[in-house]
Amino acid sequence: MSAAPILTVEHLRCSIAGQQVVEDVSFEVPATGITAVLGRNGAGKTSTLRGILGLIQRRGTVTLGGTRIDGMPTHRIVQRGVGYVPEDREVFAKLSVAENLALAERQKNPRREFVDALFPDLVERRDQPAGTLSGGQQQMVSVARALINDNELLLVDEPTKGLAPRIVAEVAEALQEAAKVVPILLVEQNLEVVRRLADSAVVIGAGRVVHTGSAAEILDDDELTKRLLGVHAEAHA
Repeated sequence: MSAAPILTVEHLRCSIAGQQVVEDVSFEVPATGITAVLGRNGAGKTSTLRGILGLIQRRGTVTLGGTRIDGMPTHRIVQRGVGYVPEDREVFAKLSVAENLALAERQKNPRREFVDALFPDLVERRDQPAGTLSGGQQQMVSVARALINDNELLLVDEPTKGLAPRIVAEVAEALQEAAKVVPILLVEQNLEVVRRLADSAVVIGAGRVVHTGSAAEILDDDELTKRLLGVHAEAHA
């Protein structure tokens, strides 16, 4: 018997400044591994993550580990064990790497050794202001902040966007390691990274779920990839 999903989203509708950005999204996230959220630009992927967290106005049912969280404010959802890596990193530029991580700690024994092992570059730069780091290093800080606590689920939004190929590989490797201890809901446009990391996939189009299944099922079918995402799978493989 398979384990119950860690996250269940039912009929999620989200709006920003009165404009509907997520029409009707329903899906489940398994309690292990990485689930990719795919879709064309503007499909509603980031808004879906932000709606789950309560960062934008939302309606519908969101259940985390059997408990409804759709009526909770964002800070309560985070306290219940949802880590978030936003698309634009949002590091505290004037604070050091160590201070950025310390601000994220919310438990008595944070997972500093785990984070240090994943990101040795950050150990060397612990006293450096985060704003002076490269884009890739800032992304590592953002991921590290989410991993410093024991979470039930990570929401990770476009972690490789704008990064050099070598850094993309490092971030992907870190997420692969993280997924061994916490399930991840991942928004990612780089299909090579999705192919490497994701077990299952949810495809969103125009604010609605248009396909669910294994990530390999989608990416191994070039016609399906082209129809759902507007790109050829082999171009990213």
